[in-house]
Amino acid sequence: MNKTGTMDRLELKALISATADTIAAHAEELTTLDQAIGDGDHGLNMKRGFEAVRAEADKFAAKPLPDALTAIGTKLVMTVGGASGPLFGTLFMALGKEISPEPDRANLATAFGKAIEAVAARGKSQVGQKTMLDVLQPVHEALAEGKTPAEIVAVADRAADATVPMKALRGRASFLGDRSIGHMDAGARSTALLVRAVAETIEGRA
Repeated sequence: MNKTGTMDRLELKALISATADTIAAHAEELTTLDQAIGDGDHGLNMKRGFEAVRAEADKFAAKPLPDALTAIGTKLVMTVGGASGPLFGTLFMALGKEISPEPDRANLATAFGKAIEAVAARGKSQVGQKTMLDVLQPVHEALAEGKTPAEIVAVADRAADATVPMKALRGRASFLGDRSIGHMDAGARSTALLVRAVAETIEGRA
């Protein structure tokens, strides 16, 4: 952070680039996961949304962090589409609403927790229902406990894997009942990928 409370342009641009690159690299995997128990468009939708954010990275990077996150969330709602757009958009918009211009780890953890609550309310879902919340909540706990970026990545990956034996209770997958068991939730996987991209970028620039 610089003295004006604006995230360094290179830092935020690096985060945007890393998330867009990661989603693009795994778009086919995400689509395959979604084809098993969803609409089959998650990978394409997420790639489109994060490429749209990348296209306006300079504009976002010029804003104070809360405003940048809110603007990114709005862009995701407008461009991702499907059920994922409002959920991932809400995550970023709520984070922007709660975070300080110059957040310390405690503020980040608190803001992230509030953002997760907003996602849960938006999706009318909770942990254990085979959704992105099943990754977000363990990541929040790891962040609050002071885990390292590498440890947080490991938590996210394990949490995504843990959705495989779950029965889907929300979203399109819930219509499959027991047939949703045995498949990883695409939203959980994309959430874990985003956590990895952010954590590794922050660790690399520390």
